[in-house]
Amino acid sequence: MELPSKILQEAVDQLAALPGVGKRSALRYALHLVGQEEAGVRDLSEALLRLKTDLHHCRHCHNISDTEICPICASQKRQRGIVCVVENVQDVMAVENTQQYRGLYHVLGGVISPIDGISPSDLEIASLVERVRSGVPDAVEEVILALPTTMEGDTTNYYINKLLQPTGVKVTTLARGVAVGDSLEYADEITLGRSIAHRIPFE
Repeated sequence: MELPSKILQEAVDQLAALPGVGKRSALRYALHLVGQEEAGVRDLSEALLRLKTDLHHCRHCHNISDTEICPICASQKRQRGIVCVVENVQDVMAVENTQQYRGLYHVLGGVISPIDGISPSDLEIASLVERVRSGVPDAVEEVILALPTTMEGDTTNYYINKLLQPTGVKVTTLARGVAVGDSLEYADEITLGRSIAHRIPFE
């Protein structure tokens, strides 16, 4: 679509680059911002900029945080000997919403996918193994593999399990209440909660 303003076109192009936002939605958002007070638009732009300048990845689990160590890793009320391995930050939020899990997390930042050029070295797998071996920040008694039930997720599960076997740590995986092919982000809270509560040994 041809717009009457290059400035508006640039804003629409930037908004349309966001996941799930088409050109029409981007235009609607841009025109909405045109009608807002300048202070409100400035607050929005500053909040977005802070996502890059002030947001951290937790030094221990790689979750996003306002501080160097996230609130979950810093909490002494969590079960610190249990680590739930997830693909991304959205999965941490999904598991937390079930209110069935009180351990810690480890965010891989993806899953192994040769077709997409994602190898183990591109993920936080080495840091997970080191975390288990060193017992820093806490001794790990159990690792829960909570990755997507896809070919890539299963491949990553097997790879991690093989690396962790020499450590003797208990490795479990979610019960298959989560359907094959589903992402945790889209699983309903009851199903995901049951999967966490009834996890099984990884084989």
